[in-house]
Amino acid sequence: MLGGLLAQASFSMAQEEKLVRGLGLKEATALNMIDMVGIGPFITIPLIIGAMNGPHAMLGWILGALLALCDGLVWAQLGAAMPHAGGTYVFLREAYGPRGWGRLLSFLFIWQMLFRAPLSMASGLIGFSDYADYLLPGLIGPDGGRTLEHRLLAGGLGLFIIFLLYRRITTIGKMSLVLFLVVFGTIAWIIFGGLTNFNAANVLDFPAGAFDFWEFAFWTGLGNTMLVALYDYLGYQNVCYLGAEIRQPARVIPRAIIISILGIATVYLVMNIGLISVIPWREAMTSKYIVSDFMERLYGPAAAQVVTVLILIAAFASVWSLMLGYSRIPYAAALDGGFFRFFSRVHPQKKFPHVSLLAVGGVTVAFSLLFKLKEVIVALMAIRILIEFVAQAVAILVLHRRGFHFPFRMWFYPLPALAAIGMWLGLFIATGKTFILIGLGVLAVGIGVYLLRARVLAEFPFAPKEMTE
Repeated sequence: MLGGLLAQASFSMAQEEKLVRGLGLKEATALNMIDMVGIGPFITIPLIIGAMNGPHAMLGWILGALLALCDGLVWAQLGAAMPHAGGTYVFLREAYGPRGWGRLLSFLFIWQMLFRAPLSMASGLIGFSDYADYLLPGLIGPDGGRTLEHRLLAGGLGLFIIFLLYRRITTIGKMSLVLFLVVFGTIAWIIFGGLTNFNAANVLDFPAGAFDFWEFAFWTGLGNTMLVALYDYLGYQNVCYLGAEIRQPARVIPRAIIISILGIATVYLVMNIGLISVIPWREAMTSKYIVSDFMERLYGPAAAQVVTVLILIAAFASVWSLMLGYSRIPYAAALDGGFFRFFSRVHPQKKFPHVSLLAVGGVTVAFSLLFKLKEVIVALMAIRILIEFVAQAVAILVLHRRGFHFPFRMWFYPLPALAAIGMWLGLFIATGKTFILIGLGVLAVGIGVYLLRARVLAEFPFAPKEMTE
């Protein structure tokens, strides 16, 4: 049996070599950054301001950036050391033991990914349709509900993205650079408008008791603000899912992650301050299309329509990048024997995991037809925090203790990892009772499914003792 497991590992690595290492630092950073931007910051600004009822909500953006950087250093260290398709799946498996607890945790990562990855991408598709209502009034019903046209637009866009991704990775890398220019050209225009029409009085219009640190409401508001801010920052880890397709991964992966986080954090803060300097926060927190309203106020309806189109392109680019990364995770798990084998199939000519892409994309399209955006964001965070972020940050400590060799080491180890663990646990609590139960429920069912499967296959914890040592 031990020989069979070793043969399986050799098969996994040999199959992974069929992928093309066609992404350099420019392409990897571009993919990360367009993934991080997407539709998120354009639709969540009102939610963030409303969570704290004032411009001091920008504190949530700053602390969110700090958490993203601490967590990004965890991803950078693990991604540089284990540049394989699948990212967290590989990290958890190797840190906790591929024939022991790592088997369970890596399975749970794939299990929760079956829920949160399609939901994450569906949120981008739904957000696209929400924002398109500015150009095509009537997509959102009078009661705020989704019309049939709204659902068909979201689902149709998902099918189009699957079509675009059904090609060789080197072509996708070139496309990412074009989308990068469109996305950040849009943001540059927004920032220019905010800086040239800056009104400091609006930015400093703090309500009474804004910084009352002794009030519980301040901390709950800050937690909710950070939760939404993290939803907007996430995406810096996307390059780790593509580890087997990155050139010089020990060098490129850490740089792509750190550049992405620092660049996006700066852009978000400047953009948001510019927006609320033009649109007072009491108006901003109730705006459905804050950037379009911002441009209409500064430059007129035509400019607002143009920027809306550009924001829709940004939303499209984000889902496109996410689907590219997430489609590699079931592929990696299938190679390892931890998921259904047919997900390991690679397109014979174009050399990419086409079965995995079609499966992940298909579920995403289905979810985009079913749910609303507002409930999706917090549920996504609650489902993914414990396994993908907390357990992974702990994995750094475990591997260091075992003397694992890391080609890249985080600054001031282990402080960023410990800070990430503490802040992620705090944000999990901030999701609220309902979503905590959802997150724990998904894990509990996943553990049950794993144990049934492990019993049949005689895997941990039912494997013979010599197989788990």
